[in-house]
Amino acid sequence: MKVKKNDTVLVLTGKDAGKTGKVLSSIPADNKVKVDGVNVQMRSRKARKANETSAITPQVGAIDASNVLVVCPACGKATRVGYTVVDGKKIRTCKKCGKSLDVTAEAKKAAKKATTAKKTADKADAPKKTRKTTAKKADKAE
Repeated sequence: MKVKKNDTVLVLTGKDAGKTGKVLSSIPADNKVKVDGVNVQMRSRKARKANETSAITPQVGAIDASNVLVVCPACGKATRVGYTVVDGKKIRTCKKCGKSLDVTAEAKKAAKKATTAKKTADKADAPKKTRKTTAKKADKAE
C-alpha cells in the first residue's frame, strides 16, 4: 500500500474533498485508510450498566486509499508515490520533487535521541526532594 500511518494526505473525492489530514491507520486488506477529521460518523453507545450513560460519539470512518494523495513533506504538494531502491531497501519517493517520503532509520534514531535528551533535561530542571522535610516530620512525631 502506498499510503502509510502518520502520512499527511489530501482527500480527492467525496463529501470531504479538499481536506488534508493525518492517516490514523491503514487497512491494507481492504485498501482503506482512516484519516483524522475525514468521514466522521456518529456512533450510538447504549448504557450497559446502571452507572453508565448512553452517548452519541463521533467516530472516524475508513475511506478508500485511491481517494487520497500523499502530501510530500519536502515540497508540500500532493503527489503520487514512486519507489526507488537504496541500499537494497525499497523507499517511497515523491514523483514531483524526488525526495523520500519515508522516515529513515537515522532520522528515527535522531528523533529518539532528542526526546530522551529532553526527558533528562526536564528531570534535571525538576526540584529535587530533600530529606529536610522528613527530618522535620520525625522531630514533630517525637
